[in-house]
Amino acid sequence: MTAQFDIQRIRQQFPALAQECNGQPLVYLDSAATTQKPLEVIETIRQYYSGHNANVHRGSHTLTATATAQFEQARETVQRFINAADSKEIIWTRGATEALNLIAQTYARNSLKAGDEILVSELEHHANIVPWQIVAEQTGAKVVKIPMRSDCTLDMDAFTQRLTPNTKIVAIAHVTNVTGTRNPVETMIKAAHDIGAIAVIDGAQAVAHECVDVQALDADFYVFSGHKIFAPAGIGALYGKKALLEAMPPWHGGGKMVEKVSFDGTTFSALPGKFEAGTPNVAGSLAMAAAINWLGNIDREGAEHHIQTLRQRAIDGIQDIEDLRIIGLQPDASLFSFVVDGVHHQDIATLLDQQGIALRAGHHCAHPMMDALNVGGTLRVSIALYNTQQDIDQFIAALHKACSLL
Repeated sequence: MTAQFDIQRIRQQFPALAQECNGQPLVYLDSAATTQKPLEVIETIRQYYSGHNANVHRGSHTLTATATAQFEQARETVQRFINAADSKEIIWTRGATEALNLIAQTYARNSLKAGDEILVSELEHHANIVPWQIVAEQTGAKVVKIPMRSDCTLDMDAFTQRLTPNTKIVAIAHVTNVTGTRNPVETMIKAAHDIGAIAVIDGAQAVAHECVDVQALDADFYVFSGHKIFAPAGIGALYGKKALLEAMPPWHGGGKMVEKVSFDGTTFSALPGKFEAGTPNVAGSLAMAAAINWLGNIDREGAEHHIQTLRQRAIDGIQDIEDLRIIGLQPDASLFSFVVDGVHHQDIATLLDQQGIALRAGHHCAHPMMDALNVGGTLRVSIALYNTQQDIDQFIAALHKACSLL
């Protein structure tokens, strides 16, 4: 652990972690689902609503001018965070799910035709499967599965074989949410481009743990959610290459996304406005920028080393539990999933919750992966930079106790 990373100083910035859960100190190990929020982010929301609450890009008074300036500065913060070439390439959304639906219903729906194919991996969250199934049904295109191997990594030979002249879109997670598998997106993006397809990358699980450069990746689209990087729920970002976004039609209609409306027709706004109909989540945008700035002010390398150390401690501490199996353990991930053969995952999760341990149990919005693994669900431990050695030790003790009762 580097000297710059101070876990106690970090933890003090997260008030939710000081509470109790079922009469026990809270041990929060569900950060892959959503992260807790630092005081800086919470204060940003408070300041907006108590000091300069106003709509943006509307009106001429001082409050709206201030809110608009901060709103666009927040967009520029996201641009820098993922190294987009232009702030106009950043579209505010409610999160990665809405961003993926936007791409499917604008770019894909207007470019796909019968016989075209969308390659989607077996490791994906439902948010990167269902929108493609919907648009395939609308256009006559076909969703083609990229299978995974038994170690929960993608079968890259199968991926190469499934790339054909019919492939128009490759949709892939940067990092998966069940096992933390990091897909070789650099190779896959290049392979997609070599046959004239575009690449859509779901970065929801990646951006909190590695520095993302969309220009270096050459991703055509990249999406992520604020609530997984210490920002509030209900805010996220879609990055798209400017030429693609300019060619795409709007998705939602309403205020702000138009230049002129008449009953003879409507002229739409330029980027990014044409994709941001209605009143946006201004507070969420400002808070997301605050979260990004907060993340940029900590030692990220030290944070990841801390996370890896805690994950290994957790794995070492539970491996002696009878019939426990870790599923697809990945190197350098922030999480791991496991099952205890003969015991339902939800029964274990309930007993852990009674001891103050908050983690995820279920299918993790990844039914195809669960089917491939032939399991009904798993328990997932996801670790963030605010977790401590004490958290892990409490989890280990609680899991041993839970399993002894079942």
